[in-house]
Amino acid sequence: MATMADVARSAGVSVATVSHVLNDTRPVLPHTRQAVLDAIEELGYTPNTLARSLVTSRTRSIGLAVSAISNPYFTEILQGVEAAALDHGYSILITDPHDDPVHERKVVQLLHERRVEGVIVAPSAQPREMLAYLGRHRVPAVLLDRLVHTPGGGEGPPFDQICAESTEPTARLVTHLAGLGHRRIALVAGLPGLSTTAERITGYRHGLAASGLPYDERLLVHGDSTAVGAERVTAGLLSLGSRPTALVTANNVMTIGALRALRAHGLSVPEDIALCCFDDFAWADLFSPRLTAIAQPSRDIGARAVRVLLDRLAEPDRPARTERLPCAFVHRTSCGCPDGPERPPQTEKPDPSKKGTPRDRRSR
Repeated sequence: MATMADVARSAGVSVATVSHVLNDTRPVLPHTRQAVLDAIEELGYTPNTLARSLVTSRTRSIGLAVSAISNPYFTEILQGVEAAALDHGYSILITDPHDDPVHERKVVQLLHERRVEGVIVAPSAQPREMLAYLGRHRVPAVLLDRLVHTPGGGEGPPFDQICAESTEPTARLVTHLAGLGHRRIALVAGLPGLSTTAERITGYRHGLAASGLPYDERLLVHGDSTAVGAERVTAGLLSLGSRPTALVTANNVMTIGALRALRAHGLSVPEDIALCCFDDFAWADLFSPRLTAIAQPSRDIGARAVRVLLDRLAEPDRPARTERLPCAFVHRTSCGCPDGPERPPQTEKPDPSKKGTPRDRRSR
């Protein structure tokens, strides 16, 4: 097996110069650096990363803590994190906090003890202990997907934060359905306490208000961000005396649960009830009907989180920042529209003198 000394002899440089090239500990002339890299390639030299970390106090590793890694949304985020980390010469260690505050605190501590240089975390609904640990030990961190606010109402977020827009895209789903004539639009919201849940509820209510529709608390239910929870609460919506004619689900997993409930009740989408969902996923275009959805830039979120974390490592004292990435409205047919270009949403408020559309008459 080739050694660092072998590389140095082949490149015609000192062992110290090879070390500087490998560890970025001192500037090296471009032609010298290239000679060292060519020797490494020719000899098949593999650096001892453990020994390197002992010398440099750097592990070139990032910790990633996200729940429900099997969820396609978080899987794509993981792919974005991994690709960006590798581009910058970092590896990643992955843990699943299971959306449990106690376990979340433990896995973040475990990552820290493994000497990762920073962590990227999708916080739970109650992240206080985890955030306290990060702050107490001054662990460079980026919060992903779900936002937290500064305790005591102070200015600025406590950590760098990266997420997608949630409020306006949810409102757009609601106004689109209202523009198609729906007057009873329900929302299957996520787990209470998550910023994404709160923002999508706000967007839902904004969409109703913009469409001139009243808010009915019976049409807002929490599926707790799970398929089982969404199936249960969707069944409850369908048992109402005047059931909804359209449904918005607030994440991809809950969309599956809602569809199961609709099938169990013998209802067809969109003939009996229209459906729009937050989160696009790979097979959404394969459903019949094809699912109208809000697509989050999942991979971009993951990649951006890595770049922001590396900025934090380079400038530990710079102010924390929150970045929101835009989403895309993916127009298909589960909303009740035919295939083809999106029709402009109706802006007129409903005329109370009219008896309503066929969808209104289907509600019961």
